[in-house]
Amino acid sequence: MYSVQHIIETALKEDIGPGDITTSNLMGPDVEGKGIILAKESLLIAGLSVAKQVFESLDPKVIFTPRYKDGDAVNPGDILAEVKGKVHVLLAGERTALNFLQHLSGIATHVRTYADILKDRNVRLVDTRKTTPGWLVLEKYAVRVGGAFNHRMGLYDGVLIKENHIAVCGGIKKAIERIQHNVSHLAKVEVEVSDMDGVREAVDAGADVIMLSHMTADEIREAVAFINRTAVVEASGGITKESLIPVADTGVDIISVGALTQTARWVGMTMQVSA
Repeated sequence: MYSVQHIIETALKEDIGPGDITTSNLMGPDVEGKGIILAKESLLIAGLSVAKQVFESLDPKVIFTPRYKDGDAVNPGDILAEVKGKVHVLLAGERTALNFLQHLSGIATHVRTYADILKDRNVRLVDTRKTTPGWLVLEKYAVRVGGAFNHRMGLYDGVLIKENHIAVCGGIKKAIERIQHNVSHLAKVEVEVSDMDGVREAVDAGADVIMLSHMTADEIREAVAFINRTAVVEASGGITKESLIPVADTGVDIISVGALTQTARWVGMTMQVSA
């Protein structure tokens, strides 16, 4: 998994290349200045420490002072942070820092709208692996800031038998038995099913977690009753804000929503620099 520093360095190299041709030809390298990062709309902040790391990667002497913390709600015109240092450094890091802040805050803001709907329900809202390549660790962090939880981080940290595994292995029971034989007894086994036949087979095979994929609320309710607490139940696939409550009220333990990261838009911010 990429470290945050690696992601930042890649982004800076991508933007700056061999140098900022505009700034380097407008002013000397020793001009001092200040920048303020402003919200242009109501939003939930995520990524302030990443923005700070962007500027410090260009010059460790930059002073980045946040006015808020990640998870805080702000309004249009609020100053999110102040940055002091060499103007050429501030301008070199401006776009990259804003990219991180706008994208991560956008996810956190988006996720909060889902989390708020479920605030009175005893169900856990989680994300999926539908993340921007290279940004997984950051986007999943923004999901947590927004008030939801992370599903598995990748293929390496959780067993999830999906339809293609089942097809290759020749059935749900065969796939579960094979994975139980090969992995540690401490590893939970989750299996994806899409109908009651699959639910029955998963229960019979001893699955620890059963993911009900693209099933209606009535179908999910029937499945939850049949499983009867013998496994953790997750609902997934095509779940929208409008269907969150009906799905939550079926009695599932977990609702996973790819849209938490997949459909979040960037929020509006700007950085104003003065010498």
